[in-house]
Amino acid sequence: LLFITEMWERFSYYGMRAILVLYLVNALKWDTAHAANLYGTYTMLAFLTPVIGGYLADRFIGTRRSLVIGSIVISLGHFTLAFSGMTAFYIGLGLIIIGTGFFKSNVSTMVGQIYREGDPRRDAGFTIFYMGINSGAFLGPIVCGGLAQSTSFGWHYGFAAAGVGMLLGLIGYLWGRDRYLPG
Repeated sequence: LLFITEMWERFSYYGMRAILVLYLVNALKWDTAHAANLYGTYTMLAFLTPVIGGYLADRFIGTRRSLVIGSIVISLGHFTLAFSGMTAFYIGLGLIIIGTGFFKSNVSTMVGQIYREGDPRRDAGFTIFYMGINSGAFLGPIVCGGLAQSTSFGWHYGFAAAGVGMLLGLIGYLWGRDRYLPG
């Protein structure tokens, strides 16, 4: 279940990242330096916010609720990017950063919580989980990039596809969490 949830989150994350700089340069006509600067800042914040999300989950919210909150906020961010306008663009990126903070730190923690210390299945569990990361990271740029570059669809369909991917991960998690991840 966590493999599937993480796969869809990575699909959305890497799918959107694959088209972000291209969108800025080709659609919004930013120069490459400014586009790369925004990309770097976005990526840095997406990797720093899990520290805050993990702290909030440990102290107040819990891993299960944090993962749901993160999934919803990430989805909203991607769908916001599907709208035109710079306000929607910056709000969308901000929502993805915040959602990633809640999601990223907690999904990995949940994998670790499945197995007791010393359980020989623990390494295999993390290997399967890691395969989900790689699968989503492989498929996201193909689908989102294909839609973004398509003459029939366009950039905003690529961003929306990332949101659909995250929503699929959330739906799968909500469907199976009580069945497969009790407690």
